[in-house]
Amino acid sequence: MVGDVDRGRLKIEWARGHMPVLEGIRRRFEAERPLAGLTVSAVLHVEAKTCALALALKAAGADVRLAASNPLSTDDDAVAAVREMGVETLAEKGESIAQYRAGIQAMLDADPDVIVDDGADLVALAHSARRDRGKIRGSTEETTTGVTRLRALERSGKLLFPAIDVNDAEMKHLFDNRYGTGQSTLDGILTATNLLIAGKVCVVAGYGWCGKGVAARLRGLGGDVIVTEIDPVRALEARLDGFRVRPMIEAVREADLIVTVTGNTGVVRSEHFRLLKDGCLLANAGHFDVEVARTELEGIAVSHRTARPHVEEYRFADGRRTYLLGEGRLINLAAGQGHPVEIMDLSFALQALSAEHLARHGREMAAKVHRVPAALDREVAEAALAPMGVRLDTLTPEQVKYASEWEGGT
Repeated sequence: MVGDVDRGRLKIEWARGHMPVLEGIRRRFEAERPLAGLTVSAVLHVEAKTCALALALKAAGADVRLAASNPLSTDDDAVAAVREMGVETLAEKGESIAQYRAGIQAMLDADPDVIVDDGADLVALAHSARRDRGKIRGSTEETTTGVTRLRALERSGKLLFPAIDVNDAEMKHLFDNRYGTGQSTLDGILTATNLLIAGKVCVVAGYGWCGKGVAARLRGLGGDVIVTEIDPVRALEARLDGFRVRPMIEAVREADLIVTVTGNTGVVRSEHFRLLKDGCLLANAGHFDVEVARTELEGIAVSHRTARPHVEEYRFADGRRTYLLGEGRLINLAAGQGHPVEIMDLSFALQALSAEHLARHGREMAAKVHRVPAALDREVAEAALAPMGVRLDTLTPEQVKYASEWEGGT
């Protein structure tokens, strides 16, 4: 599909107009050119907000290449516009799996100095079939799924270069995961279905930061929320936050809507499909399309049809129906517009600063998973306050002295 350049420019302009933190970084990058002469390959959800990040990295002097991290999350208008702005982009809404993989391969073929990843697909390729690419200074990663893959490489001693875990930075997981995923997941579900949440039994699988956001927003719209968990601490937290906590095998019997937010596989599978209420909606807000076992669903169902855009109806032998939203892919991008612009301002600001950090220090860093430097986290937090009209208190000299005495053990 060919996008509209003018419409794409307007979308990117709108995003940049509501991303003051990233725009401030872009202006500094333009003056200092910290990535001059380097190639940055990014595999991300290619839409207007992502284009704002790509343009900030380009302003820093980098040769920026961009490919899709999900076949359904691309905005073709934004792609058309950012290509015209000088960012080589290989992404198309609804692209085939072959196109998707070719795009990622092309990002590695560009021989990047820095990788910006979403799900660690590009890093995984660099560690498997394409280990010959040896100039990579490091990568940044902003998803729980991607960080899990990176830590697995680290534990096995196979990680080839330093990776910065943007996902667990405070300015990412406290806001992007909770408020971003919370709002955008419901945006995708409501866009796909045009159904009411109030009064429905809504099951949220996983009570990490993303699950907390989804559960809170569902309750805010009047949903009766049940949480499923494998971790006793998170299960207790969910219960004390006022949610029922049940195993999935019990929760599915009541569910009108199930949202998976775990980063794992087979969260809703054949044993659950057999117990679903008629008309139950299935949505996934985890990175990969493996949380709802679609192959098992297709094996059990006796018929299948597209009920409306982004809604697939599966009918069982006993007449029950279930509806899979967005093909089981990230519902907030498959059927929605992704995270709110202001949220991605924070996350992409961290990505930009982390890419700069790798450009400057990657050669000296150990080949392991690193936290975002605390100073960068704080820089983004402080930059975000002024546009919101927020001002901080300061400690008095007596308070500083009092605090230092306690910290010193005196």
